[in-house]
Amino acid sequence: MLSEERRRKILELVQNDGRVLVTDLARRFSSSLITIRKDLEHLHREGRIQRAHGGALPVESAALKDLALREKERLHRREKLRIASAAAKLVRPGQVVILDSGTTTTAVARSLRHVRGLTVITNAVNIAAEFAGTEVEVVLSGGILRKNSFSLVGPLAEESLRQITADLLFLAVDGFDVTFGLTTPNQLEAKVNRVMMESAKRIVVVCDSSKFGRRSLALIAPTADVHEVITDRGISTKDAHRLKKTGVKVVAV
Repeated sequence: MLSEERRRKILELVQNDGRVLVTDLARRFSSSLITIRKDLEHLHREGRIQRAHGGALPVESAALKDLALREKERLHRREKLRIASAAAKLVRPGQVVILDSGTTTTAVARSLRHVRGLTVITNAVNIAAEFAGTEVEVVLSGGILRKNSFSLVGPLAEESLRQITADLLFLAVDGFDVTFGLTTPNQLEAKVNRVMMESAKRIVVVCDSSKFGRRSLALIAPTADVHEVITDRGISTKDAHRLKKTGVKVVAV
């Protein structure tokens, strides 16, 4: 069977079954695991499937959908708590920290409530509310409210963030394809995230391992722009190696 024919059949299986496994495909097409992995990588690069650990999924996935914050909160809760705890250990009293919108950064916010002399800059209304009644100074950007994420976006948000400098940015993402970069479903959110990255001295991506190998609609930035990634132990050895090779520090908790 020619490679194009095999890839076309693989694509049909993904669309019909909702997922495929490398081992099953190798048996079905009497091919090696290496050949099947190359087929899946090829289809993934073309944007026709979403590569996943051990197989592939349709591109119509959670990474491409703009899920509401409440829906996201139910996913990977334990991993997010561990990631948030590790992130909080990077913060020192008196620092200025940017938190973008997201459930993982919300968990980070809860871990920072008692840091002395801390200033938090955010575009997320719900994250600002997490610090109510604490001594943390909160700067909330202006902008247009996105009801799905409780975040503020648009020119006003971007301009206000350009006026500040922060020690750290904790950035949550919906998709992290190491060869492509950081992505999010909303283009306006991506623009705000890019400005945040420009305003921070150190950029730390906080995301659970399900985000790796996934692409969403809007590119935020290439992988090389990131200094550190905090994730869970589900990250594949391949992705961890690629990140380190790019110069990104990887912390798996």
